Amino acid sequence: MPEAPSSDLKPIPLIESGHAEDLLAGAPQGFETIMRAARERYGDRTILLADRLSRRWMARSRNPLLAEMDAVARRLGRPGAFFLNLSYLWSCTTGVGPDPGRPGNRLRRTLDWPLDGLGRSLVMARAQPPAGPYYAATWPGYVGVLTAMAPGRFSAAINQPPMDRHTGWRNLDWLLNRLAVWRRRALPPDHLLRRVFEVAASYDEARRLLLESPLSLPAFFTLGGLAPDQCCIIERTPDGAAVADGPGCAANHWRLLPVRGHLRGTNSAGRHDHMTAHRDTPSGGFAWVVPPVLNPTTRVAAVMNAREGRFDLMGWEDEAPATRPFCL
Repeated sequence: MPEAPSSDLKPIPLIESGHAEDLLAGAPQGFETIMRAARERYGDRTILLADRLSRRWMARSRNPLLAEMDAVARRLGRPGAFFLNLSYLWSCTTGVGPDPGRPGNRLRRTLDWPLDGLGRSLVMARAQPPAGPYYAATWPGYVGVLTAMAPGRFSAAINQPPMDRHTGWRNLDWLLNRLAVWRRRALPPDHLLRRVFEVAASYDEARRLLLESPLSLPAFFTLGGLAPDQCCIIERTPDGAAVADGPGCAANHWRLLPVRGHLRGTNSAGRHDHMTAHRDTPSGGFAWVVPPVLNPTTRVAAVMNAREGRFDLMGWEDEAPATRPFCL
């Protein structure tokens, strides 16, 4: 795997805003790329129905990002904004621990999503809330935060746990889980993480909010602060939480809480073991992005160090770089 892709790949744009409408205005072609892939994969009727139900749920739960989502939908002028924002179909691998080559600690992550175009449509957002600026790897029109770094505060990323198992029938369990979410009023994980970056002044405050805040869906949070030992893996359900402080890794299977579920992605245990083996390697760049962490659905690879204000980011498609590296 080469350290840098060929020069004909496009750079990841830096957009000086964390507002989803500004991200859409700054990279409209990226959103069109994602929407074309979504229409081919799911069809217009599915997108229309999911869009309506997703907006209704946000209104029922009084989601604080509803107005921002409505602005994105108005600018778009057709269904798709709510559908893409509330789609939870990704798998991920993360590792956090002392940075072997720099002060502070390092958070490595890959994000896998079976939707073509997400890698080449990646943008870097620079938001400036009252708690201090942060950088988020995101997409045009996306309101949540999945991968972000706040210089001088902390870094964090979200992994998706297995889908809750109730009956053993995957499709029926999916429906039962959707009905359970419909009855809840708490924030989705990516909306909560955005709020944490907007209001938390320190690693300790971010850790507390991620452990204690109400949540509508299960999630894994990987969090790194400024000191080498300021890092943890948090497993959350809507009603419970567990945390492993210190260096660690997460993929898409439960390790702390005794929850049964349908696994996400492919080879979660193998990805976890690979990240564990390579978490502390001193190599820079993206030489660590190899199978099984790298797979056909990998769309994002990132390396973050909040103490150094470092954020290395690259988009991926078809197991190959889809963008030039972004290095902060």
